Amino acid sequence: MRNKFLLVLVFILSMVSCNNNLVYSEFRAMENGKWTMDNSVNFEFSSLDSVQPHNMFIHVRNDNTFQFSNLFLITELEHPDGKTFKDTLEYKMAEPSGEWLGKGLGSVKENKLWFQEKIVFPDSGVYKLNIVHAMRKNGDVDGIHTLDGITDVGLEIEKSTH
Repeated sequence: MRNKFLLVLVFILSMVSCNNNLVYSEFRAMENGKWTMDNSVNFEFSSLDSVQPHNMFIHVRNDNTFQFSNLFLITELEHPDGKTFKDTLEYKMAEPSGEWLGKGLGSVKENKLWFQEKIVFPDSGVYKLNIVHAMRKNGDVDGIHTLDGITDVGLEIEKSTH
């Protein structure tokens, strides 16, 4: 029921706050607000302007069961020609006081996180982005298998205006 409410709310907000530069937007819901380490979040997109630079954003929605002030992600962006670019990213999710960053009412906050700035997609075909979390507790070698409190992960691509 909660996910349906959030989906309706996101749809309404997206209709109210239209972004003319938005060329791609998609979200994946995490089952029961838990993101397992072996659950890669995958996006595929194509037919983007091959000359126009774009900005890419990763959206992360978290609730109060998320126990950390930051989030580590590993991304793999595969181009249609098979070239793959892998990156490890760290995002701040909360202030030192514990106050969540991001926007949203109630216990769910949405963070729009910079991923790629002014990227050009010169090749025709399908681009693929895979995202996994890479969270670990301080001092632990093994990663956290199940990350509580991540409700949704999304990808947005916008035309760069600068």
